[in-house]
Amino acid sequence: MIAKMEKLTFLVYHKEYESFLEQIRQLGVVHVVEKQRGEPDGELQASIDRRTAGKNLLQAMFVLADNQPAAEVCADKTARQVREEYDRLQARIQGLQQQLPNLTKDVALLEPWGDFDPQRVRDLERAGWRMDFYDCLEKDFSPAWEQEVTVVNREAGHVYFVTVAHHTFDLGLEPLRLPVAGLSELKRKKAALEADVASATAELKAFCRRYYSFMERQLALLQADIDLLKVRLSGEQMAEGAVLLLEGWVPEENVADVKRLLDAQGVYYEIRPALREDNAPIKLKNNRFVRMYEVLTKMYGMPDYAEFDPTPILAPFFSLFFAFCMGDSGYGLALIALGFILKKKVSKSMAGMMNLVITLGVFTTVVGAVLGTFFGVNLFELDLPEGVKQFMVAGKIEGTTYDKQMLLALLIGVVHICLAMTVKAISETVRFGFKESLSAWGWLLLVVGFICTGGLTFFEVISAEVSQWAFILIGGVSAIGIYLLNNLRRNVFVNIGAGVWDTYNMATGLLGDTLSYIRLYALGLAGGMLGGVFNQLAFMVNDAAGPALGWFFCGLILVFGHTLNIAMSCLSAFVHPLRLTFVEYFKNSGYDGKGEAYKPFSN
Repeated sequence: MIAKMEKLTFLVYHKEYESFLEQIRQLGVVHVVEKQRGEPDGELQASIDRRTAGKNLLQAMFVLADNQPAAEVCADKTARQVREEYDRLQARIQGLQQQLPNLTKDVALLEPWGDFDPQRVRDLERAGWRMDFYDCLEKDFSPAWEQEVTVVNREAGHVYFVTVAHHTFDLGLEPLRLPVAGLSELKRKKAALEADVASATAELKAFCRRYYSFMERQLALLQADIDLLKVRLSGEQMAEGAVLLLEGWVPEENVADVKRLLDAQGVYYEIRPALREDNAPIKLKNNRFVRMYEVLTKMYGMPDYAEFDPTPILAPFFSLFFAFCMGDSGYGLALIALGFILKKKVSKSMAGMMNLVITLGVFTTVVGAVLGTFFGVNLFELDLPEGVKQFMVAGKIEGTTYDKQMLLALLIGVVHICLAMTVKAISETVRFGFKESLSAWGWLLLVVGFICTGGLTFFEVISAEVSQWAFILIGGVSAIGIYLLNNLRRNVFVNIGAGVWDTYNMATGLLGDTLSYIRLYALGLAGGMLGGVFNQLAFMVNDAAGPALGWFFCGLILVFGHTLNIAMSCLSAFVHPLRLTFVEYFKNSGYDGKGEAYKPFSN
């Protein structure tokens, strides 16, 4: 749910403004409305530029630290010294790397000639002999040259040869300019340079691992200074600058603390409950189970203050969708074990994510047992008591070729969409009034009414004649809201046209939305089949390799195969339920997700 907020407006004497802001900051519960006008001032812009540079530096340091920076904060340097040392190490690596291409080129140029001593060539030149090196294509090499040249190598369609004489031969070729060092010496220099690059890179990585946490803390302090500057500039000068007006928001449960502070300071203030039309910041307030899923809501966007928090509905359905996509009770147990193991090793900020992994594992274990799969084994085909099998959803519907699990996925989708339409109707009624939401109620009555009537008729709870009149009555009442009263301020013919357009969108959209839920069945089926394939492959190898090596390779294939399958299934089971929530549910519930998150001004 969304925590109730109250709007706070206060006037502060300009000489007490700085100290007052510091006290508000220490309290840490007031979301200050920032009213920065025009371009940021010089100090704020400089701080923003430093923050941008700091973020880029942190990102580079995190990568260089192999995503594993040291947890302890090493503070034996200042932030400036860390940046300077980082730049020095980077410059050293770049300088070394710039030398590598020339050495590599020289080595490649000398390799066809072999390892000779260049000093011998220079000795010949001093004795009056000229030694030239040539390289030409095999097809361009003239056999007549062999009397005057010495062929050194033939390689990759090229001929490498030299001439030694007191004069230059006119072969129509330009002599090569070889490096002054020998091949072995160049290779030694290249190896030494590569070792220097590796050593400098290792030094930079160690440096980044050591100082990442320190720079992360420095960036947080810089962000706090930026927040202070923004809040300081948000005060609106009044009475020729003698007082400053500041606005903010405070959660209802913190109002008493704020009032005590303001009363003690003698500050004039006004406080009132937030109205639906106010753009109040959003603070989500949920129980422990729902709170784990708030991160998914924040991924899409916070609700508006006048909207409903979608997290309480998102939580159970996302868990159900995830479990359905995994579809294997054994994989659920593996997730539970993984969550408990990692929870002891990760940071406190990630411990909540591990609680989510454990919860999803519990859902997967239960749903996987209902679907009848355990590490790729079809439980329904095992010799289990009929009392256990009756709780499993497996096989075909009697008398048809339709799979029970596919029908269950579609049924879940219908319930999910109907719930979204119910939320939309209620939300529009709360926000705009019942008269402005007649179209939403009309569509809800039409869809839910037709589904319920059709279901009662299918199970022969009501007769065909009663269902016929029920369809007519539901359709007629719904049509009034959809085609005639969808907007009471418009002409009736415009409303009819708008209703026809909505009918087209709903007819095509609802069908596609409902069919999207088949992905739950398809992904669960694919994961179960792949797990079964790994099981068959493992035991085939066991039979073929014999008792000694058989069990070893069998276990290796089972561990590797199911680990790979769990990883792929988890990825699919996260992405596709998220898609069903963000697209199918949010679209049909009218959720915008354009609210501003509650960010208290604090240290």
